[in-house]
Amino acid sequence: MEVVFVASYAHVVSYDIGGKWVYVDSQKEEVDLYIMNHASKGDIVVTQDIGLASILVKRDVIAISPRGKRYLEKDMDAVLHVRYLAAKERRAGSHSKGPKPFTESDRQNFITSLEGICRNLQGFSI
Repeated sequence: MEVVFVASYAHVVSYDIGGKWVYVDSQKEEVDLYIMNHASKGDIVVTQDIGLASILVKRDVIAISPRGKRYLEKDMDAVLHVRYLAAKERRAGSHSKGPKPFTESDRQNFITSLEGICRNLQGFSI
């Protein structure tokens, strides 16, 4: 399986963590646009961007969060609505604490989710 990382030039990685790296302009949404234009049916995309995930799942691209949550097309209307309400509250001056810190449990959830997806793609049941 080829692993491709997409980042802006503002986030160039100076150490080798493997995989293929694609760098795009630093303008807003450039990474998302690259992914949308290059992801194909059956690809796996790891993103915490709900908007990007909602577009990808409609195109049969598998989208999961860094915490291992799989984005499903049937859930996207509700997820996008919650995102809209949160943005509306922020514009009104209400500020949340932000996301919880990433934990070892989150890492394990991601690994378990990704392994399950890969097994399913290879034709094995979970």
